[in-house]
Amino acid sequence: MDQNLFNDICLRQLRLSGVHDGETVVVLTRGGERAEYADAFLWAAQQLGAAAFHMRLPPPASASGAWAVGDSGLGNIPRAVEALKGVDMVVDCTFLLFSKEQFAIQDAGVRILTAVEPPELLARLMPTTELRERVEIGAELLSKASTMRITSPGGTDVTYKLGMYPTMSEYGYTDTPGRWDHWPAAFVFTGGADDGVDGKIVLSPGDVLLPFNTYVQTPVEISIEEGFIRDIRGGAGTSGLDADLLSSYIESFDDPRGYGMSHVGWGLDERAHWHGLTQFPGGMGMELRSFYGNVMFSIGPNNELGGPNDTACHFDIPMRGNSLYLDDELIVDAGELTVPEMRPVGRR
Repeated sequence: MDQNLFNDICLRQLRLSGVHDGETVVVLTRGGERAEYADAFLWAAQQLGAAAFHMRLPPPASASGAWAVGDSGLGNIPRAVEALKGVDMVVDCTFLLFSKEQFAIQDAGVRILTAVEPPELLARLMPTTELRERVEIGAELLSKASTMRITSPGGTDVTYKLGMYPTMSEYGYTDTPGRWDHWPAAFVFTGGADDGVDGKIVLSPGDVLLPFNTYVQTPVEISIEEGFIRDIRGGAGTSGLDADLLSSYIESFDDPRGYGMSHVGWGLDERAHWHGLTQFPGGMGMELRSFYGNVMFSIGPNNELGGPNDTACHFDIPMRGNSLYLDDELIVDAGELTVPEMRPVGRR
């Protein structure tokens, strides 16, 4: 993307995020990654009258697994953390999520925006206030529920006991002190009780495995008891390749908490494409987490919600054509939202 166009969308983003005269914004990058993001956000912050600076961390020395979460790169740089706690907004181009350093920065009242997807995707899925309103309606419904049940034509039937953890919303910008969001994003989620997820999830062809950034090719049957996965196997009559890959990845972390059930919810952005991985293979799949009517469950850490599981092993799995019930009320009907206020205007 042309740098001037990138500057413009970053300016629009910071306006939505409430950046104004007298604030201080820092852009956080790592190694040689996303230097053009830093340039664009620094320019945008200055246009709004904010002071701005760029903090560049060294690249990671090593990595555990394809997408080990929780290592912010700030763990041995306490002075950097203190500096970040002293600003108004951090634009995170590294992915701090699940790290104790991010939680400390948020606790200091700093709002954080993660931006790591390709610029072309950021432009196409620019946040809007209308989408925020629909996401917040979904979050309100979810926050009042005591149970969630998910079913699918492929055989999924799983129940989450809710109420132990807060409901979270993502709509792609943040103008509230201490709040984190991710650009682009449009979904709501919460977590089941630590011992309160039971049933079976059957992944069907076309469901998405993130961080593999691949589509499921063969059915995968996942058995869950008291909040933990007890068995992963291929569907009858299949090669079981996807099940083997999922199992092998989790096993590689040598951490039984990697089998814990994490957050769960649904997507609301009608502009997001299910086929998005074929267009932007360099991203981390935010479009797939957000596409309209997907039901997404996650495996691994729940410390983002305040839970005790901080394993580095994490999966987000958006699924197509599923149905989702809150306290027996149908909310997602085979991929279509049933509540008119959560639908885009053209679908009401």
